[in-house]
Amino acid sequence: MNRIDDTSTLNVKPPGRWHPWRWLAWSAAGLLGLGALGWSFAPRPLVVEVASVTQGPFEQSIEEDGQLRLKARFGVAAPMAGQLLRPSLQVGDRVEKNQVLAWLAPMASPLIDPRNQNVLRQRVGRDEATQQAARARVAQLQAALEQARLQTRRAEQLAQQDFIAIAALDQALNAESTAAQALEAGHAEWRAAQFSLAESQAALGHTMTTATAAAAPQGLVPISSPISGQVVKLHLNSAGPVTAGQALIDIGDVAALEAVIDVLSSDARHIPVGAPVTLLLDGRQDRLDGRVRRVEPSAFTRVSALGIEEQRVNVLVDLLPVTPADAQGLGDGFRVEARIVLSRVDQALRVPSAALVRSGEDWRVWIMRKERVQSRKVLVKDRNAEFGAIEPGPLQAGDLVVLYPAALREGQRVKAMP
Repeated sequence: MNRIDDTSTLNVKPPGRWHPWRWLAWSAAGLLGLGALGWSFAPRPLVVEVASVTQGPFEQSIEEDGQLRLKARFGVAAPMAGQLLRPSLQVGDRVEKNQVLAWLAPMASPLIDPRNQNVLRQRVGRDEATQQAARARVAQLQAALEQARLQTRRAEQLAQQDFIAIAALDQALNAESTAAQALEAGHAEWRAAQFSLAESQAALGHTMTTATAAAAPQGLVPISSPISGQVVKLHLNSAGPVTAGQALIDIGDVAALEAVIDVLSSDARHIPVGAPVTLLLDGRQDRLDGRVRRVEPSAFTRVSALGIEEQRVNVLVDLLPVTPADAQGLGDGFRVEARIVLSRVDQALRVPSAALVRSGEDWRVWIMRKERVQSRKVLVKDRNAEFGAIEPGPLQAGDLVVLYPAALREGQRVKAMP
């Protein structure tokens, strides 16, 4: 008889029941997954940089570099060729009008080669012999004159006693006059011989040095200052030969300066005479004010740092009066940064230039309202590097505009950059 084992049936569990909380848990997990997936693909607001439309002063200006220079520079030159003695002045020294700036000595004679020295020695010997002959000739003529005078006195005594005729007396007087004239000619020949000998000896003399010239002040030529001012440049700071008209010293009044600003020729035509100018020196926060005195009518070519040829025009600026303390820090040739104001409006509606977008022939801006952007057409009256002056209407002071706008869409969600 077969036995049935009931223990296997006792270990089998019946299928469990599906509880409601499990269904709710799986449903919530599915909804969260769908939400996360939708959030990851949903469009986010674009982060943009914004700025406010403001009301304030607006200036149209030109900014360029330039330099200061003397209004009146006086160049002192050598009046003649000579040997310049070492100047005692230095750049920056104060000088007064008619003050002696330097001394000019006669030009030193050239050296003589042996052949010419021999020739000059022979010439000196010849002139010495000529002088001796002239001296002897004078002595001879002096004796002849004494003899003529003696004969004249004898003739006068004999004429008074009627021993000789009047014609003989006249003849003796004529002989005395002739002897006197001959003696005078002999003295002239003697002086000529002396001059000729001195000339030959001078030609054979040694070359005159600067020290020899300095020892003879009567041979120096003073060079005086034409004005009262300061020495701004020494063309020669040591002794040496100079030619007639050679520049020696530059003098000027450092308190009387002007600025020279070179601008593009396309900008120069818009600069009015009398326009205000602000000048800044390198390394200084103090500013100098000035006015445009003249815009030169001729241009010149200058190569820019990028290698482009530009036509530039010089603009001359008069500095407004400065304090003595400020004037001490200025000098000829100093570099300045200039800002020339072409026009100014005290109260203008200003929008940042970075917010303006060209749309054909018009200008547009993107404004931000309620985290949405909207395009607005604006009328730009004038622009500079920082702002654009616009007509009020589409925009008002305080509106937020998008800077450097990219490809925006009307109504697109945006978020201001923190």
